[in-house]
Amino acid sequence: MMQHARPCGTWPSPVTVGLAAGKTVTLSSVSVVGNSVFWLERRPAEGGRTALVCSCDGDAPRDVTPPDMDVATKVHEYGGKAYTLSDSSLVFSNHRDNGVYLLPVNAPSGKKPQLVAGGAALRYASLAIDPLNRAVFGVREDHRAEGEPRSTLVALPLSPDSRGGEGTVLVSGADFYSTPVAAPDGSLLAWIEWDHPAMPWTSTRLCVAPILYADGRMELGPKRVLAGLNINESVTEPQWADPQTLIAVSDRSGWWNLCRFSVALPASEPEALCPMEAETGQPHWVFGQSSYTLLPHNRILALSVREGQSQTLMLTPAKNGFSVRSVSLGQPDQCPLRLGGAGEQEIYAWLNQPADGPAAVVIGRADKTPRILKAAATLPFGSRDIALPQPVRFPIPGGDKGYAFFYAPANAHYTIPDNELPPMIVTAHGGPTARASEAFLLKVQWWTSRGFAVLDVNYSGSTGFGRAYRERLDGKWGVRDVADCVAAARYIAGTGKVDPKRIAIRGASAGGLTVLVGLATSDVFAAGVSLYGVTDLRALAQETHKFEARYLDSLVGPWPDAEAVYRERSPLFMADRIRCPVLFLQGLDDRVVPPEQARAMVLALRENAAPCALYEFPGEGHGFRGEATIGQALLLELDFYGQVFGFVPAEQDRTPATHVHLEP
Repeated sequence: MMQHARPCGTWPSPVTVGLAAGKTVTLSSVSVVGNSVFWLERRPAEGGRTALVCSCDGDAPRDVTPPDMDVATKVHEYGGKAYTLSDSSLVFSNHRDNGVYLLPVNAPSGKKPQLVAGGAALRYASLAIDPLNRAVFGVREDHRAEGEPRSTLVALPLSPDSRGGEGTVLVSGADFYSTPVAAPDGSLLAWIEWDHPAMPWTSTRLCVAPILYADGRMELGPKRVLAGLNINESVTEPQWADPQTLIAVSDRSGWWNLCRFSVALPASEPEALCPMEAETGQPHWVFGQSSYTLLPHNRILALSVREGQSQTLMLTPAKNGFSVRSVSLGQPDQCPLRLGGAGEQEIYAWLNQPADGPAAVVIGRADKTPRILKAAATLPFGSRDIALPQPVRFPIPGGDKGYAFFYAPANAHYTIPDNELPPMIVTAHGGPTARASEAFLLKVQWWTSRGFAVLDVNYSGSTGFGRAYRERLDGKWGVRDVADCVAAARYIAGTGKVDPKRIAIRGASAGGLTVLVGLATSDVFAAGVSLYGVTDLRALAQETHKFEARYLDSLVGPWPDAEAVYRERSPLFMADRIRCPVLFLQGLDDRVVPPEQARAMVLALRENAAPCALYEFPGEGHGFRGEATIGQALLLELDFYGQVFGFVPAEQDRTPATHVHLEP
């Protein structure tokens, strides 16, 4: 196919606004029961509603939950694990009314779910059905009183109650709870807990207690702490191997690795199953993450991330521990689940996140091409339109190395003119405790298919590189993350692959702070885009939700003792040093970073005659969900770059409603 030279940014793209905003669903939370595979679909075309979907015996997928229900939860504001399954029951949290509902696991489409528990000021997450079918365990977040919501572990009746209910409190007193899971014989309950100012990736406790009944009510006996007592250890994802043995992920070695705990002994040290300088584990931003799966014959399937790149490992018992081999099961975002079969014929289900196509729920065997049950989108183009990630290692201040993925422009019909180098967008991920991955992302392909290069940076503090790399950001947020993004941009510019005068930086949430500080403290960026980004650390420390209320203690310093540092690091007080254009995109219902943060920053920039624009979206929170919002935001950002870098977007990308009005 002939490629035509055309200025970067003006390329007509097969990644249309309709594809990126409306025809792409977000897939997550794959589960397996019997011969059925379940998953969640968040649908922008339905206002961002999430539906629970099922495929039985590989048949065509069908919706399990009715169209007036949204299978999601806002516990910790980020939610997760909003549904759970057993052989007979399906229980889920409905975001529309915060109720917890029950359905038979094989319920036909259209069957009305029955209310189990709930209340307007109560939220439920991390749901797990008791193996003896006595109750549903979960985390309850109570917002009825003033101040921070109260978190408890509760047991909900595994039977409908038209009046609803609140659940029986099993454990209270800690600031946060997660991942209740009962032993296979129903005798013990394990869970994770932690307290302010810790975050779940800094210090948690693995606990266990006997399940008792008194006067027909469930309660727990004395609690034992198996890990995380008096030490900074992040332990997560407990699973029972048998009634007396727990497996969990711990980073006491400096890396999230699998450990085994014996609950039969009064006191025992955890046994590292397969020590490695790679991460089997993820930061606990949302409930329900799964980094490993327990298989028959004491085998374990695990996800491992080494230097930012993931692989799937099979751990098999050997004479001295476990033997390890890599298995080909695509690029899952959570660990694949066994669907059936044995040995080499074992069948798995997982959410595949390939580098060369949209995410898809699939089933298949290791080393075999999987069968697609549902794809996030159907791409109307081929491989030549897809930019693939190129791992980059670059020097960062202090003599260490940083990590990133570089994407070159890719379009089957267009190429870069001989006298031009492409503009580059540097992406700072959120968190900041998160990571850039090699998975296919339409938010990357949107830009590369229009003639942009993209550099997705895993700056200091990112996960997937060990605890020491995460802790590089301790006390240095707004410093090392910014320095790493600047170093990455300069490194790529030095290779001659991009135009050094046309480099922009964009980021959402915590990444928005990195964007704005980067604009204020370096001259490498010609423009910046902040999506619901942090601008005033003082306000964030005082106003943000409970989960992150003390997060800044480690990233910046204790509040209010370190108020001077908070002010010094806040973009709001660097506004007079920003001269290049800035675009702000903000949801009006955002409780994590309220709209006032963007508004104050825009006023400060305009006082200093810096060109900027703010666009606010009603009904949107921390992250855009609606089709109209996602589409408008993409087109506004493209128009913004066109004004800054001197190009006019292709006709397909121009509308009067998406022309950015930059005001000094």
